[in-house]
Amino acid sequence: MGILIKNGIVVSATESKQLDVLLAGETIAWVGTGISEAGHEVVDATGLLVMPGGIDVHTHLDMPFGGTTSADDYTTGTQAAAVGGTTTVIDFALQSQGHTMREALDVWRAKSKDKACVDFSLHMAVTDLGPGDGAQGLREMEEMVAEGISSFKLFMAYPGVLMIDDGLMFRVMQKAAALNALCCVHAENGSAIDIVVAQMIAEGKTEPHYHALSRSPKAEAEATHRAIALADMAGAAVYIVHVSNEDSLAALKFMQGRGAKALGETCPQYLVLSIEDQMPGKGWDEAKYVFTPPLREKWNQEPLWGALRDGSLAVVSTDHCPFRFADQKELGRGDFRKIPNGGPGVENRLQILWHFGVNAGRITPERFVALCATNPARIFGMEKQKGSIAAGLDADIVLWNPKAEYTISAATQCMATDYSMFDGWKVVGNAAKVYSRGELVVNNVAQPGRFLGETGRGRFVKREANGGGLA
Repeated sequence: MGILIKNGIVVSATESKQLDVLLAGETIAWVGTGISEAGHEVVDATGLLVMPGGIDVHTHLDMPFGGTTSADDYTTGTQAAAVGGTTTVIDFALQSQGHTMREALDVWRAKSKDKACVDFSLHMAVTDLGPGDGAQGLREMEEMVAEGISSFKLFMAYPGVLMIDDGLMFRVMQKAAALNALCCVHAENGSAIDIVVAQMIAEGKTEPHYHALSRSPKAEAEATHRAIALADMAGAAVYIVHVSNEDSLAALKFMQGRGAKALGETCPQYLVLSIEDQMPGKGWDEAKYVFTPPLREKWNQEPLWGALRDGSLAVVSTDHCPFRFADQKELGRGDFRKIPNGGPGVENRLQILWHFGVNAGRITPERFVALCATNPARIFGMEKQKGSIAAGLDADIVLWNPKAEYTISAATQCMATDYSMFDGWKVVGNAAKVYSRGELVVNNVAQPGRFLGETGRGRFVKREANGGGLA
């Protein structure tokens, strides 16, 4: 006996068609028409869109930062993801300077053990190649790829903590090229930003508003160009995370036009929030929106939407890194440098992108699926398992109601924060039911906002090294 989803419109990255979908155990058994109902549990999807489960390739769960730890662990974070229609996340294991990648992997696997509620994978953030010539760290990169961690995060910001210099970055990129792995880069000129920050603090500019003003779009654009140029020299594929503004986008497009193997993502906050609306410099409440890169001026939004349409930006992720306002953001009152950087978003990614993208005519439903599921699966080496509705793939499926009215609320969200960046926003379009490997884990019609599966049911996904799908 399987689960037969009938009468829905199956949306792929290329087309929308009325088809039936048969789930058998954890996988999709058949997609087509005329499947007999006999012996199957029938789910009537009339009026609903049948889409692959979302894949969020940029989350920070249970992550130490700024003297505290992100509020969502692998249980609350993955449950919130599922409630919002995301069935796979890729989190970041952070190697500390002076420690090995193996140690970082062990720490993050322990964080997820018996806690992850949907499937997950890991990127490895590299901060240290070890003593001497770095041979130890380069060997560890080989080990990571063998274990299914086929992407490496490189920080060009946060000096003394996560930032690496160009020489180390270039060596990692050379090795990544040899392994056909992907380099994910946080592109900001951390050295220049630190000087500006120190100058602002000396002038008494300590409020949250100045966090945004201290991190210039030009500092992001310069680092974006430099990262892609170094990757191009090394022959590596590079993925620029959280592109926030038109200057950085222009740098990405320029290098793409010159044949560099360069990809980019943006996040919902950069598409719908702005300095003018959320951080005009009027009070402490603006600490809710302190994340990096910061919010930008509103005019940057339409170029980002345009890049999502034309493919210059391939993915929408969240950079979900939540901190509670009452006690965690409070650590930086009087000094914006000490406000934990990050915001909650994994639960609302699909709602925001659908409402302000599809409903507003900026992107099509097919492009929505590409940005949220199919492209992430292809770029990050799991398209043989996830990201599409096709026979043999995991039965990660969202039944999406494009007419559902929903009000985003911190009071009812699953994310473990005391605020939402979109609190009170009314959106149209929401997940009705969510299946993870064939199991109904969310039913927002009968039991809204609840995760129905067992804690710890999520599995680690080993990913192929495929050069970001650009090879």
